[in-house]
Amino acid sequence: MGPIGDTKMLLREERERIVHFGRKLANAHLTTGTGGNLSIADRKAGLVAISPSGIGYFQMRPRDVTVVDMAGEIREGACKPSSELGFHLALYSTRPDVRAVVHTHSVYATTIACLHWELPAVHYLVGLSGKKVPLAPYATYGTKELARNVAESIGAYNAVLLANHGLVTVGVNMDMAYAVAEEIELVARIYYQARNVGQPVVLPDEEMEIVVEKFKEYGQ
Repeated sequence: MGPIGDTKMLLREERERIVHFGRKLANAHLTTGTGGNLSIADRKAGLVAISPSGIGYFQMRPRDVTVVDMAGEIREGACKPSSELGFHLALYSTRPDVRAVVHTHSVYATTIACLHWELPAVHYLVGLSGKKVPLAPYATYGTKELARNVAESIGAYNAVLLANHGLVTVGVNMDMAYAVAEEIELVARIYYQARNVGQPVVLPDEEMEIVVEKFKEYGQ
């Protein structure tokens, strides 16, 4: 499929937001180089805009962002979609509430994932995910096995750690998916540092149930 013009693009706004938030990921040190990926779904159109494979976030342009259908067939764009397209589509398939997915290799979240730990509620901000951040078993990147592990392990949570790999977050829009990725990285750092000093005190499920409900009404 050849290059497309800038005047008429499928999911133009979504592709522009992929570029914008990709740069935010890099600027916030939530990923490095071409690592990580992002996508936004248009449920009504049955289409997904996803970051391309192997293009740096500061070189990426909206027309480089690939548009696929829910079966993974390319509908527009000259670039190959992210190698992790599979788990993006699996998440959209299993979670009707999800409209955006963010995958990072943020240092502290990835450190916790490499220890094969879940991230418990050491800080109330874990409530952006739920009562905790679960852990998905390791599988080779870009495989059907990894897609299955991610979709099954995330359950009703908004974040999941990928063993020996990184973090995936979801949201009703890209703003929320990005915010979850940013705050879970902060909590992962707090947890790592606390574990180096002693045994962190984990908030009880009863408190986290209150926090999770309060987060449903958070913001404008």
